[in-house]
Amino acid sequence: MAELVDALDLGSSGVTRESSSLSFRTTFHTIRQHNSPRRERIGRDGVPRASVSVRSMMQVSVESIGDLERRMSVAVPEDQVEQAVESRLKNLMQSVRIKGFRPGKVPYSVVKRQYGGQVRREVLGELVQRSFYEAVQQEKLRPAGAPSIETRPAEGGSGLEFTATFEVYPELELAPLTEVSVERPATEIAEADIDAMVETIRKQHRGWEAVERPAQDGDRVRVNFTGTIGGEPFDGNEGKDVPIELGSGRLIEGFEAGLVGAQAGTELTLDLTFPEDYHVKAVAGKPVQFAVSVLSVEQAKLPEVDEEFARKLGVESGSVEAFRDEVKGNMQRELDEAIKGKVKQQVMDQLLALNPISVPKALVDEESMNMVRQMSSAGQGGGRQLDPGMFRGQAEANLSVGPERLRQAVEAIAAPYEHPEEVVKWYYSDQHRLSEVESLVLEEQVVEWILSQAKIAETPTSFQELIYPEKQS
Repeated sequence: MAELVDALDLGSSGVTRESSSLSFRTTFHTIRQHNSPRRERIGRDGVPRASVSVRSMMQVSVESIGDLERRMSVAVPEDQVEQAVESRLKNLMQSVRIKGFRPGKVPYSVVKRQYGGQVRREVLGELVQRSFYEAVQQEKLRPAGAPSIETRPAEGGSGLEFTATFEVYPELELAPLTEVSVERPATEIAEADIDAMVETIRKQHRGWEAVERPAQDGDRVRVNFTGTIGGEPFDGNEGKDVPIELGSGRLIEGFEAGLVGAQAGTELTLDLTFPEDYHVKAVAGKPVQFAVSVLSVEQAKLPEVDEEFARKLGVESGSVEAFRDEVKGNMQRELDEAIKGKVKQQVMDQLLALNPISVPKALVDEESMNMVRQMSSAGQGGGRQLDPGMFRGQAEANLSVGPERLRQAVEAIAAPYEHPEEVVKWYYSDQHRLSEVESLVLEEQVVEWILSQAKIAETPTSFQELIYPEKQS
């Protein structure tokens, strides 16, 4: 009986199934990164695996089945498959162990009989990957996303035939960039803006003190409550000594409003209804009755802007002037990002209007996932994402992200944090995180290049209008 001891590297190609629906999703990234299709491959047993190049022999046909969708048929003749199988089996002879034969002395015919089928499946899997890559190069196609592969069941003597369906990047010839017209906000931070921000910070650090009067909006009320639906309790229906800030809108509609005018010791009943889209599905849309006991009414007490307050917020000197300077610096960073984002969005909108294109679904799906991953750094991407590759052929200058520009971008991201140097180290400790910043910087450079040829008008805009547009009437 034959034993196969780490001799075959079957399945390592990632494509070994005989199914007619062969997925490329786990291997396509590797294929796209190949710069040398002649690279030798080594199996787990240390035996070289012959790399198979089929470009000169394969037959390729490409059919357009949509605006961006292509169906590519590839056929590799049987002699190419047999040549690769034979080479693999001969390598296998050096390491396979079969009873009755010394290591390295097993006849080729025996090895072929025992392992020919498995080796052929591995070779076919590798041929699918490599021939797809070489066919795409041969036909000068630019796939956007992984292909869907349909193979003919592998049978001896039939060679290899498969069909790959995939999307390609759209061909784009940019309209003259002089037609792009951008309004850049011209904004300066006034003392009144700093005063308003300091007031916001005071509210964020407010304290509370009990008062003997009816509650009003802005007060905090501490209550005990019990809720019932149809006279029956439900999960999470009780609360003890719960602080509720009136007017905050954090509770279901009517709860906070029902407490306005109440005083410590007040007992009241609130008949309300849970919203239809309430996060607890079991009670969503149902009428509910809350029995509420008011324990206390508290009013906000804002801290004084003094040395103690400044030190509490990280200004070691305690200087109020230094505190205001730091507040202004943070506001300036926020302002710069807001202007950059507003300008970038205008560039995006006008580029799309001047250059209507179809976007591959694969890229939309990929970008959706990227946006989910980057939600923590919202505002850095400016909304839509550019594919810098669409512009490289148009640009006279070779855009690339230098180490100094990349460092500046990372330091800008880290600046608002308490320990920015730790944030910088965090980015530089992971190449993936650093690559995300590099992509954003490259996007910025593309936008800057477009702006260098566009028409730009300065538009006077206040800090409040730019940063808080939703508050403007």
